[in-house]
Amino acid sequence: MTPTPHLPHTSKYQEALDARDALATALSQAGIQLPAMDIRTPWADDRRAETEYALVHLGVCSAPIALMLADVITKGIAG
Repeated sequence: MTPTPHLPHTSKYQEALDARDALATALSQAGIQLPAMDIRTPWADDRRAETEYALVHLGVCSAPIALMLADVITKGIAG
């Protein structure tokens, strides 16, 4: 996955980017692909970027994909 070009590259952004990539890899290994995973931030510019946070935006998914996610999570909880 490639980073969203308009967002500042801060440690918080990198943390979210790494988390997104790890989640995408884990989902892929489980046979699940979300149509859109992105990084979102609450700031409009990079002046406050280092003190804020970044979010992994999972986008939307179809009902079958949601059920697959629920199944994988349930199986993981069961151990």
